Amino acid sequence: MDHLVQSFRVAFEYKVYFTSGLFDVSNILLRRFLEEKRGDQTEQKILFVIDRGVLEAHPGLQQDIITYFDNFPLVKLAAAFVVIPGGEAAKNDPAFFDQIVEAVHRYGIDRHSYIAAIGGGAVLDVAGYASAVSHRGIRHIRIPTTVLSQNDSGIGVKNGINHGGKKNFLGTFAPPAAVFNDDHFLTTLDQRNWRSGIAEAIKVALIKDGAFFEWIEKHTGALCGRDPVVMNELIRRCAILHLQHISGGDPFELGSSRPLDFGHWSAHKLEQLTGFSLLHGEAVALGIALDTVYSTLCGYLPAEKEERIIGVLSALGFAITHPLLQPENAGSPVLAGLQEFREHLGGRLTIMLLTDIGQGLEVHSMDPSLLMEAAQKLKTYRC
Repeated sequence: MDHLVQSFRVAFEYKVYFTSGLFDVSNILLRRFLEEKRGDQTEQKILFVIDRGVLEAHPGLQQDIITYFDNFPLVKLAAAFVVIPGGEAAKNDPAFFDQIVEAVHRYGIDRHSYIAAIGGGAVLDVAGYASAVSHRGIRHIRIPTTVLSQNDSGIGVKNGINHGGKKNFLGTFAPPAAVFNDDHFLTTLDQRNWRSGIAEAIKVALIKDGAFFEWIEKHTGALCGRDPVVMNELIRRCAILHLQHISGGDPFELGSSRPLDFGHWSAHKLEQLTGFSLLHGEAVALGIALDTVYSTLCGYLPAEKEERIIGVLSALGFAITHPLLQPENAGSPVLAGLQEFREHLGGRLTIMLLTDIGQGLEVHSMDPSLLMEAAQKLKTYRC
């Protein structure tokens, strides 16, 4: 057969910075980054997309950004900010994606310029998607403002929006130009959002690093007490594990294996079934609890390890059971999440279970009767 073959590699590199007070004029971190990336002749612009909830918690933020760029005129600040709601509302309504794309057009944001998103994971997702598809790729700076986005979604390579009732149905794999984790934004989080992101740290510890899980186990009191030093350490360690995974061979998830989605098949479905009244981390904690008990019932995980995991989730204030996580039969709505998860992965169903704390095992089917038993067992826990 006569044919041509094209083969090439594209190297991606981005840095995740840790700082406090990113837009304080005395903080040169962002300034230095933009100076290093500046071209010789092309004018560069920067458009900010900001989570409305962040602005409500930090009412002086817009003026701080204006002042910062007044003191650093080499990159031109777009004439207006794009402000969109946080949470899944940002990803459920395509109008917010359109709003960002329209601002790209209006303010002449080209491929040499930047879209900088400030907010939780949902806002970063929709802004990242708009960045990836506008002009086939505009440089995207992420400034995550929640525990969840600083230790997980905000430092990864995925972007997307929800569509047709399915989470992240539309999206891209597009690495950011840089990520700036500013711990100042964490100080105004309510307790639910402070706690929510810890679920992703538990998840990655359970499948990759038993010592990290033990560290979380020892620091549950400090984490609940909002100790900033302890939280910064959790975020950094969790970020390291996520970044190591991304660089480990399948960053764009071309295969069917997604170990970092331990506990997520039911979590994604629960978010949808509750109308996204559950925060992502809260749903993930429920999914972790279910798949942990299921792992024990399958004979993979010792019972004492299950008890430790459920104990840590409970000590941090997570619910471990929910009425919608109680399947009555194989046709129960939550179990539809298995098929949707398989479709999202492509190929065959691949689910991560546990054989130990820090050790995962991939399986390709789940027994509905055992899932029902696991859900019932969770109702018996007295935490």
